[in-house]
Amino acid sequence: MRRRRDRIGKRRRKQRKKWLGYVFLLPLVVAGLAGLVYGGTVLWSRFSSVSLSTRPSSSTDIAGEKEPVLQEETVQTARIMAHGDLLYHDIIYWSAQQPDGQYDFTENFTYVKPWIEQADLAIADFEGTISAEYPLGGYPMFNAPASVANAIQQTGYDVVDLAHNHILDSHLSGLVSTVDAFRQVGVDTVGVYRDGNRATAPIYVKEVNGIKIAVLAYAYGFNGMEETLSQEEYDNYLSDLNLERMKSEIERAEAEADITIVMPQMGIEYQLEPTEEQVALYRQMVEWGADIIFGGHPHVAEPTEIIEKDGERKLIVYSMGNFLSNQRIETMEGVPNSQWTERGVLMDVTVEKKEGKTRIQTATAHPTWVSRVPKEGTDLFTYQTFVLEDFIEGGPHRHQLDEETKARIDLAYREMKDFMGL
Repeated sequence: MRRRRDRIGKRRRKQRKKWLGYVFLLPLVVAGLAGLVYGGTVLWSRFSSVSLSTRPSSSTDIAGEKEPVLQEETVQTARIMAHGDLLYHDIIYWSAQQPDGQYDFTENFTYVKPWIEQADLAIADFEGTISAEYPLGGYPMFNAPASVANAIQQTGYDVVDLAHNHILDSHLSGLVSTVDAFRQVGVDTVGVYRDGNRATAPIYVKEVNGIKIAVLAYAYGFNGMEETLSQEEYDNYLSDLNLERMKSEIERAEAEADITIVMPQMGIEYQLEPTEEQVALYRQMVEWGADIIFGGHPHVAEPTEIIEKDGERKLIVYSMGNFLSNQRIETMEGVPNSQWTERGVLMDVTVEKKEGKTRIQTATAHPTWVSRVPKEGTDLFTYQTFVLEDFIEGGPHRHQLDEETKARIDLAYREMKDFMGL
């Protein structure tokens, strides 16, 4: 009996030791499983975060060795829109006058606004002045009501180009008041120097979605109104085509910004091809550092050109034409290419910043056309700019047009698309 009890005791002691071993091993097993789960999670996280657009960096592991770590690559884009002249002939502001004597120009932009609102940076070319000191006027001395600036701001524009041959139509004080009218509604200006400080003024650079965009503008002349200025005033307030100064400013812009836009005004009015001087100068601007050139002045569109520089594409638009004016077939009798004065383009350019370099990603020229519809019982009109993609066959506003207008804008659309080559 005693031996039997001893055998039973030994067996129980062995079983007790065995279970105690399991108890002591259990935390180690749990810890091991947790480590596997954590390690697997980290491993999955690391691989699941890798995309095709990654570049390697390095980190140090426990052993002190360098191991590659892939990080997501940041790509930034900005969509830029710009167009040609907003030319407020007197009939346009007469037509915008309300019963209370005020002016409302918002209807000019009814069909433009949805496009401009898509832009990250929208640039208008305002040709004229805004001055309460002088009478309202159209050609040859342009002076528009201040509410023009409100309509431009409400449409969604960020910047207006004021470097043009009519900026002194209301003298130097009109230049200053024009800048002030836009500043008061929160729209920036380029192409003139309101404080007479061209030599010391900073380059205009707007940061958009992490991309620094410089905008410069220049005019070929000022219709003789520069004779009302001293040489010092001329040098300090205006941006002309002085080669030395343009070169210096474009090179500064190239150093400070990711993308440089230049808006020169020159060429021959109503001529569909650029002059040799335009071609030479605009290409020279590219050599100095311009990435995009939006030309103006001829009041008709002129072709585009893509230039390769350092393996990248640069865009030249020799003229964007009119965007809003009273120039058209009916008012330009005897002028060559009169039908082209009612046409223009809304330039639509997307730039991309990747790995520290900024390039033009896409460029499109959207044909535009100015609609002028008589106001019943008056000699006035409703002026509205159409982006023609909205009005050709299949466009959302096609049904609003009569047959004659359909034919007219269909022709404009086809000819402009072929002509601009974008």
